[in-house]
This record gives sequence, structure tokens and C-alpha cells, in this order.
Amino acid sequence: MDRRAFLARSGLGLLGTFAPRIAFAKAATAKRFVFIIQRGAADGLGTIGAVGDPAFIGARGDLAADVANGTKLDAMFALHPAMTTAAALYGTGQALFAHAVASPYRDRSHFDGQNVLETGGTGAYQLKDGWMNRLLGIVPTDDAKAIAVAATVPMALRGAREVASYAPSSLPDASGDLMARVTQLYRGDDQLHRLWGEAMQTRALTDDLAKDNGRNAAATGALAARLLAPANGARIATIETGGWDTHAGQRGRLAQQLKGLDAMLAALQTGLGPVWDDTLVLVATEFGRTVAVNGTGGTDHGTGTATMLFGGPVKGGRVLADWPGLATANLYEARDLKPTTQLDALIGGAVADHFAVDPSRAMTALFPASQRTAAIGGLLRV
Repeated sequence: MDRRAFLARSGLGLLGTFAPRIAFAKAATAKRFVFIIQRGAADGLGTIGAVGDPAFIGARGDLAADVANGTKLDAMFALHPAMTTAAALYGTGQALFAHAVASPYRDRSHFDGQNVLETGGTGAYQLKDGWMNRLLGIVPTDDAKAIAVAATVPMALRGAREVASYAPSSLPDASGDLMARVTQLYRGDDQLHRLWGEAMQTRALTDDLAKDNGRNAAATGALAARLLAPANGARIATIETGGWDTHAGQRGRLAQQLKGLDAMLAALQTGLGPVWDDTLVLVATEFGRTVAVNGTGGTDHGTGTATMLFGGPVKGGRVLADWPGLATANLYEARDLKPTTQLDALIGGAVADHFAVDPSRAMTALFPASQRTAAIGGLLRV
């Protein structure tokens, strides 16, 4: 190993001992884009319930109670009461919900489903890079940054464009003296000195929030906002959330999960301030859950689910759904919500509008295996 490789590994590893690792990439644009991944297959019917469907109450049993008493969105749908910020954004036209949505993946493996969600392929491990990394290739680029609040670089951001990871650590903070010594050590190497300087700037932005170690959803949202808000800050971000695999005791667990997600959205909006007007937030999961409740008060791996868009540019206050119905004859494989909207088309349309990219070009770059899929337009105010 040569000196530069050694310093890069040891120095950047040292930095990771005191602050979250965040993946950096490049995208020069005044627009901000945040992708919140719900790992574990979030229950779309529990989040946005089809309370106007005659089969909903009978099919969902006890799981129907909370969402049935939530915020009425329209004649068909209601939002879980834990999502108060989301409800307020919907009321001001800054939230759009899409239902009966799915990626091209139709099996029920978390690992495979998440790979399809993040790579934009039509099958697991078909593509070797992430659609967010490819997104950077169709947006004007210079020295602006993208981030991922994650322990490792998520598949969505992996690819030809260089990124680095930045995630919470439970190890003690490095002393100021040690940091000064490392800064001096790197001073003679232009590349490492620049990378170290960027890392130290990130530490200064996030220092007090990093002490939460990422366990608090609101703090994670505030951390991301602090990195996105500056004029010379990040423009594209990925935030990973876990715990959505609700096989048992779903009613209480889902309420807590949605409360955390809602707090993250509130922190993002507050932290971004006026920048929120130029920010698009996408919330998506790898697949949905069964319509019927299992024997332990939970649901199992399914297919169709809900996807959410938030932000100032969103043409919201509506639920986008070609509703298939919840009667047994209408279910996918007699157990799941049947998908009628393609997640690829939803993402492609939203991203194309947000970054003023030709929709066909966006679909080709982000979802190259879905050549016959047309982007969904009209999702944002353009």
C-alpha cells in the first residue's frame, strides 16, 4: 500500500470515529432532492387506508382502526393519525400520495426487493449501480455535493461517480489536538488536504446533532437539512430508515414508525427553511404487505403499497391511484394489493420535472431496463 492509499484509509477512517458518515457525490443545481428509503416493506394500507373500499374494514380487522380515524384525504383514502406533519403538508398542497404502487419486482425477498428499488432494474442484481448515482449524470455537475445518511453507501448511490460514507458512531469524539495533528499531516497532499477540509466542514455543520448518533428520527432529519440548506451545501440526499417489517404486533409498531417518519419530515422542513420551496422528498419502500392480518397481529410480505412525495414543488393535496379494490377476486395472487402504478414511472416523472430533464431521457438513464415505461407527468408544479 502506498503512502496516499494508507493516509486515505487511516485518516478518513479516523474521521468516522466521531461523526456520522454521509455519502458525498456531485450535482450542481439549486434544487434539492431527498430519497427516504423505508427498509422492511412498509404497509401502505396501514399508512394510507382505503377506508372508502367496502372490503377494507373486513380485510384489515384491528389494523383498520387507527387509519380509519385518521385524516380524511378524499372519499376513498385516509392518512394514519401519527402523520400530523404529512397531513398539514397535504392540506397546503405540498404532499402527494400514490397508492397501489410497486417496482417491477414481484417476489418477496427484502434483499432482492431493495436491490431493485435502489438500482432501478427490472430484476434483482441486474444492474451494478444505483439510479441516484446515474441521476448525477443527467444533472449539471461541478463541485456541489450529494449526501446519504447511512452506515455504508446505499446501493442507490453506488456507481461510477465517487462517493464517501458518513454515519453515526458510538465511539468517543476525537480530541481537538488529534484533529489538528491530522490536519497538519494532510497539509502536504493536495487531494487528501481537500478531502479532509470538506470532512471538517461537515463536522462543524453537524457536530451537535451527531451526538444523537442517528437514533432519533427528528435529529436525522435536522442533520440532513443542515447539510442541504447552505448555498454551497449538498443537493441530493438519501436517508435510510429501518423497522418497517411488521410481521407481529403491527398496530403499535407501525404507529411508532410513522411517528418517527413524520418527525423526520418536520425536521427537514424546519431545517431547510425557505429552501423547502425547492426541495422534493420521495418516500418509498421495496414492496408492500399482505391485505389480511396474520395470526400475530401483523402482516406478511406483499406487493402493492404507497409512495409519498413532499415539498414545495409538489402539486399535492391529492391521492394518485388507479384503485384495484380489496375484494379477494381483485387481489394479486389472492393475497396482496394489486399494483396498478409503476414506481419507476412515478420516480422518473417526478425527477424529470424537478430537475427540468426530458422525461424520456430521465427514464432511460434511471431505469434502462424499463424501456417501454413512460414517466408520469404532472406530479410537480413546473
